[in-house]
Amino acid sequence: MSDLPPPPDPSTYRYQHGRRQPVEVLVFRVDPDDVAAFLDVDHEVWTLGEAATPGMHEIPFLSKEVWLDDGRPGEITIVFVWPDRAAWDTVGRPEFQHQLTDAFDRRFDRPYELVRAVHDEPDRHLHRWSRFERH
Repeated sequence: MSDLPPPPDPSTYRYQHGRRQPVEVLVFRVDPDDVAAFLDVDHEVWTLGEAATPGMHEIPFLSKEVWLDDGRPGEITIVFVWPDRAAWDTVGRPEFQHQLTDAFDRRFDRPYELVRAVHDEPDRHLHRWSRFERH
């Protein structure tokens, strides 16, 4: 007899593991009143722009999440998971990044600051090992 409850039905969840998938973490700061507008333009320019990366036959990133911290109004954390470094590097081509940055700055004409690029910090080599999610 086990002290553990029975496991959930496998058809109700998905569990992936065992792959090193690079993670990009960006932290921005904007005026708290501008968060919704920033996120709308971010989605239109960055998310959809990177999803349509020239030369890619599919969306290059596996997922993108936006996290907000009610304890730090105006702070926006954006997390990408990439299938591999090659896909990330394709999107990261300087000319493509400049094009998207210019488009973003034209559409979002308010101040914002990139506070951290966690993945670029010394001794940071973030990667996703597993993901468990319910259906």
